[in-house]
Amino acid sequence: MHLLVIEDNPDLVANLVDYLEGRGHTVDVAFDGWAGLQRAMDESFDALVLDLMLPGLDGVEVCRRLRGAGRSLPVLMLTARDTLQDKLEGFAGGADDYLVKPFALQELEVRLAALVRRSRGGVSTPVLRVADLELDPASRRVRRGGRTLELPPISLRILELLLRESPRVVSRAQIERVVWGDSPPDSDSLRAHMHLLRAAIDHPFTRPLLRTVRGVGYQLADPDEISS
Repeated sequence: MHLLVIEDNPDLVANLVDYLEGRGHTVDVAFDGWAGLQRAMDESFDALVLDLMLPGLDGVEVCRRLRGAGRSLPVLMLTARDTLQDKLEGFAGGADDYLVKPFALQELEVRLAALVRRSRGGVSTPVLRVADLELDPASRRVRRGGRTLELPPISLRILELLLRESPRVVSRAQIERVVWGDSPPDSDSLRAHMHLLRAAIDHPFTRPLLRTVRGVGYQLADPDEISS
């Protein structure tokens, strides 16, 4: 993998570079948000390792600007802050995954490999629909009621899974397995993504489609078609 690490802690950067290059990866480094953003915009990388707290421009803003410019490279965000609100902020900015410091270098490598592997997939399939909500898997465009909706990458993958399985209830374990493979995140990460997904596809509309089934998982379905 060709990776860009944007991190201002020189000791952590040295550890990351030593480990990842020792594993055969190519690693470029930027020590502040502005420099990292410029490199991510101008050069080609397989994935980005992005610290949340950076001088000049914080990680969320770096990620938000990348997504706003149409750059879709996978982003793994690093932070010492682990509250649900912090994760919501990072995912809303467009991060694909979230790793809390301190972390195992082996886990970071596995998560990066999974992100890169998923980003290289992408097979064109027919448009998926439930009620007035639709997703084109080829273009990744989401629309509801004639309005285009913007979703972060992982929220898109969760939505696609729920649409394909609709109206079946999908368990938390299945969602985590499909989205994160053999390296599931902590429990708050899925909650954060479901919060973002519900805010995007339901809150602006009068008829909610996404339903939490306590103790089981999540269901995306037309409420008129769900039997009582």
